[in-house]
Amino acid sequence: MTTTGPAGPAPRRRRGRPGYDQTAILRAAVELFNRKGYDATSVGDLAKELGLTKPAIYHHVTSKEQLLGQALDDALDELTAVVTEASREGAGGAGNAGGTAYGRLRDVVRRSVEVLVAHQPSVTLLLRVRGNSEVELAALERRRWLDDRLAALVADAVAEGALRDDVPPALVSRLLFGMVNSLVEWYRPDGAYDTAAVAGAITAIAFDGLARHEC
Repeated sequence: MTTTGPAGPAPRRRRGRPGYDQTAILRAAVELFNRKGYDATSVGDLAKELGLTKPAIYHHVTSKEQLLGQALDDALDELTAVVTEASREGAGGAGNAGGTAYGRLRDVVRRSVEVLVAHQPSVTLLLRVRGNSEVELAALERRRWLDDRLAALVADAVAEGALRDDVPPALVSRLLFGMVNSLVEWYRPDGAYDTAAVAGAITAIAFDGLARHEC
């Protein structure tokens, strides 16, 4: 029986499982890929995780590989934008020392921490891909591009006299990204350190060690 009140009949409660949009399905897929491994996870596993049928999943995406590609793009797109901006000679902006290569390099490291924290599940997945598909190979190629651009920025900072010149720029690039990427193993947003503190600490430790010292 339907109850009534001054405003008329009370609305009926909807029953059944809540709906999922593509963003929610992608979020669940990334969590499952990280937990079980991408190769070991099927669309059926994802459907079971969400309490949906496989056709309901395919209503939003065409394949498991499409979900992987979207997740890897989520991990890479913002970082690519950060590095692209910093790679433009003379680029200005807050916190980058008036557009010097050294200032832009420090800014990339700091902002890379922010990107990783904002996209930590997707970055975790990115760091686990091994090139077993075209989608993974494309993501690895994008990572190599980022390494190359960062190495070029390191070389420019060395040429300015801001950084020591006895460590190869390509090695510095790998070490800087390696330090940032290590956050996926231990950083938790609800932990003892906020994003700004971690970004500041990594930047300070890295660049104090890279600073050029006069003999």
